[in-house]
Amino acid sequence: MVHVYNCHPFASQRVVSAEQEPGLVCCGGGALFVVCAGGCRIEAYDVRRDECPLICRFSSAGVVRAIRHSGAGDYLVTIEEKNRATYLRAYTNWRYQAVEKTRVGVRLLGHFLSGSSLRGVPKEQMEIIEIPLFEPPLCMACCPLTGDLLVGCAKSLVVFSLKRQTLSEQLSILDFERVQILHIQGWSPSQVAFCAGYVALQSELEVLVIKITQQQNTPATGDHALLPDDIMTDTSLDEDAEMKKDGFSPLYEQDDFFMFPKHQEMLGSEAQDCGISFLLEWTGTETERPGDLSVDYVLYRRFAPDFFQGCSIEETHLHSLQLHPMFNSAEEDSIISKQCEPSCMFVFFSLPNTGYVYSLKDSVELVSTYQYPEKSHQAVLSDQFLYVITRNALQCFTVRCSAVAARVHDPYIDTTMKACPPVTMEVCALRIQLFIGLKTLCHDENHIVLLTAADVDNREDTERSARKNTESREHKTLTGILVAVGLEPSSTPALENLLSRAFLSRKTSVCKSTESTDSGHGWNLYVITSVSTLQLYSEIVEYSKRYEQSSPLSQSCIHLLSEAHLLLRSALITQQDYESGERAQLQQAFQQSCAHLGDCFSRLEKDCHLALPYYKMSGLSVTEVIQRNAAKNSFSSEYGNGFLFYLKHSLYEETVEELSEDMANKVLEIFSAAEPAQLPHVVSSPSMVRVDPDGAMIHLKQLEVSGTSSITLSLCMASLALRKGDLHSYRLQMDRHAEMLQVYGFIEEPRLLLHGRGKAMMPTVLARHLRGAHEGLLVAAVVALHENSKIKLEEADLFLQELCKDAVEVQSCPQLLQDFWEALLVASSQESIIQELLFRLVSVYIDRITRKDHSGARPLKTAEDLINSCSHYGMLYPWVSILTPIPFNITHDQQDLHKLQSLLCGPTLEVSSICPLLEQLSDHDNTGLSVHVLCDTKLGQHERSLDKLLDRCPRAIIPYANHELQNEKLCLWWQKLFPELCRRMKKTGHDSTILFALKETLVVLGAELNPLEFLDLLPDEGTAHFFLPHLFECSQRNLLM
Repeated sequence: MVHVYNCHPFASQRVVSAEQEPGLVCCGGGALFVVCAGGCRIEAYDVRRDECPLICRFSSAGVVRAIRHSGAGDYLVTIEEKNRATYLRAYTNWRYQAVEKTRVGVRLLGHFLSGSSLRGVPKEQMEIIEIPLFEPPLCMACCPLTGDLLVGCAKSLVVFSLKRQTLSEQLSILDFERVQILHIQGWSPSQVAFCAGYVALQSELEVLVIKITQQQNTPATGDHALLPDDIMTDTSLDEDAEMKKDGFSPLYEQDDFFMFPKHQEMLGSEAQDCGISFLLEWTGTETERPGDLSVDYVLYRRFAPDFFQGCSIEETHLHSLQLHPMFNSAEEDSIISKQCEPSCMFVFFSLPNTGYVYSLKDSVELVSTYQYPEKSHQAVLSDQFLYVITRNALQCFTVRCSAVAARVHDPYIDTTMKACPPVTMEVCALRIQLFIGLKTLCHDENHIVLLTAADVDNREDTERSARKNTESREHKTLTGILVAVGLEPSSTPALENLLSRAFLSRKTSVCKSTESTDSGHGWNLYVITSVSTLQLYSEIVEYSKRYEQSSPLSQSCIHLLSEAHLLLRSALITQQDYESGERAQLQQAFQQSCAHLGDCFSRLEKDCHLALPYYKMSGLSVTEVIQRNAAKNSFSSEYGNGFLFYLKHSLYEETVEELSEDMANKVLEIFSAAEPAQLPHVVSSPSMVRVDPDGAMIHLKQLEVSGTSSITLSLCMASLALRKGDLHSYRLQMDRHAEMLQVYGFIEEPRLLLHGRGKAMMPTVLARHLRGAHEGLLVAAVVALHENSKIKLEEADLFLQELCKDAVEVQSCPQLLQDFWEALLVASSQESIIQELLFRLVSVYIDRITRKDHSGARPLKTAEDLINSCSHYGMLYPWVSILTPIPFNITHDQQDLHKLQSLLCGPTLEVSSICPLLEQLSDHDNTGLSVHVLCDTKLGQHERSLDKLLDRCPRAIIPYANHELQNEKLCLWWQKLFPELCRRMKKTGHDSTILFALKETLVVLGAELNPLEFLDLLPDEGTAHFFLPHLFECSQRNLLM
């Protein structure tokens, strides 16, 4: 069902003072073209000026049967007849006829004038271009983007590319080049449309849309198609003829039956099974060939005559085929390049009683169906409206093109951020304007052109009507006479038969008309100007208020406001030539329409969630939205679900708006009455920082008394107590729940601790109090928030840094932040987070070790705690304890060293990632040496580690070798360590540490090598009795094996 309203989309109506009765009309480029009766003269009128003055008139080469205007190139194309032949001609530079320059050039496509006519000053003249075809043209269409021409013939479609040929430095002219021929098999179009590679074809009851595209690496399907079973092919007809010869007659040839094809709809690739196939032939130059081309099927729709639509079989046929593109602003700027493809493409076609709009881009779908109140003659689709003419009315329907385009242009549509009326919303008729005898409709910019012609009744209709009336009077008179004499006509069949005959003599039935056989005609040509978008928007809003007054929840009110919203969307999306001031007014009206829709959905039960995005798009503050809804509920304390949904989301989101004390208290009253369970979350909102703590505490205590006690409620009351300075009440509330349960409370409501998102993280009063009184609970809460995806790692860092901004430890990482990282490392299972935390902790440990930080801040966990609770921290290797013994009273910087060493002894840290950090840590003391040796060992540089230990701490060499030189590194005992010890022993003399290490090395060599290998390793110099015991031990062990 189509809603019908009484708005006024038409601003003015002008009559074009044409001298002769128009035969055909079309418009474009701000001009109206009238083909005068007889079809041999074309007049152009300026519809942008008052009175629609004549621009020019010129004669055509033949009788014009069809005419089109192309905005790109500003040319006219016609199908003309002359001497029983049909021609296709293009008229370029027709505006030169306006200044009485009568020069007209006639030439063939691709042939240019030469010789003396091109010398000197360029000749400004209209040109008639003859376009030759192999078949007579049936229909044609111009691409509105490129000016290319598509011509439909009985068995083919021919594409001509519009080109500007440069003949000299001072002269360039328009010309056409035939570039493609689509040979059609199984169809003959009666109407075509052409735009951005899309081709739409129409016959009496069928519509087909295809697209010419560059072929992908898949086999082309455009040169063949399957035929449905219900399509009668030539082969089937031949078979039927043979059957008739043999005395048989098929079912659909019998006199009692007449077969119609059934309704059918095929979308996308399914349309290739429609039974219509194409063979694409490239006829342009090979240098301009855009690659291999293919035909993609987009849409096929077939209709059958419907006897319940009020139309006869002869009247049931399609009309007004149209392709309609929509662009965004960036695309419109590049249209001139001929390479831009519109973001949205629609196709429209219509039956006498029903119109259809399909969206063709991406997924093909039916957008709207229009049910006309009476039989239509013609229709035109624009960005904002569908105009339809019937015999006596111009109808203006709304469209859903802008709703489709909005969802293509903006991915945030249909989210909590933005909304748009649905594509499936019912269309409506804004206006039905009465005219007499409407014949033709065309549209250009904001102008509508109508041709009316009222025909008087012809003589045959007059005679038929008079004869019917006379026979009726005779029948009544004779029946009366028979009844008067006592005869009942119905009792005697003979009398009934007598009365059924026509008694009037044809000679005396009707007086012959003395009028001429030519009937008189009255005609008018109107130019109707549409009202501005802002004016029509204001009228629709005022119109909706009538429904709102009678019923605030009226669907008609929402429908009208949605139509007004889409009207503004269309104007903003299409980027028409608005001045900056007018565009600002459109944007302001758009925000106003969003506010109106937000008001409507705030009171509704159904689709109440839409109040949130519409209010957001309106630009209204939370305070303004509350005031609007409070004004509408001045006599009632109940608020709509949509408003409560908006208010909850606005308070839960991290907005920068802080409500005043009065408005914050008003919000408490609203939720205390509507949803008291939400009060703890409402009070915790950053927008409610100015709320009266005493009043908020009263509402929360009422909630507690009602039996809705929770951990979050207790924490919220504790926070309010801190704001009032009541530490006693604070402690009472905090002591009601264990620490782990309080962490769950913070997970449920994180804003008890922090406000903000991104780079603006502000601690609350409760967080600042926990910072000094209960750091463990604070760190555990922040870790829990991160692990439950309530905050990101960077946000937690900013929060804790802001919390410690006034601490003494300004130059280093705050101890609280380090505690958080260590606690998060214990809890986290995400590999990326773990590696990031390890890097940060190593950086902090090295920085503090280097600066010998003695800030006095006590860490929450010692190195021993971390080793026992976290698998990423490992037990220290024995040789590390020799380098850096752990004292009984360990200091804070020693804790950092211990933690760093433990990480390097653990299984997780990727040492290669921290190598740049080691540059700031010197290895001149044992502290730095232990870290460097640990890193070298982790990187597999054991020989380098052995050299460092032999140079700096030889007493640790044997514990290091025993721990590290195992398995595949065992060979380093005799390949690296033994020769190095011998060399150093010879150099230093009797060094007890080196001597001890050498003896321990010989024990390992004796155990791992055979006697010959052992002998080969012994040095040429040395005391024999020193090595003999080890050689003897090696031999004994070898014999036992």
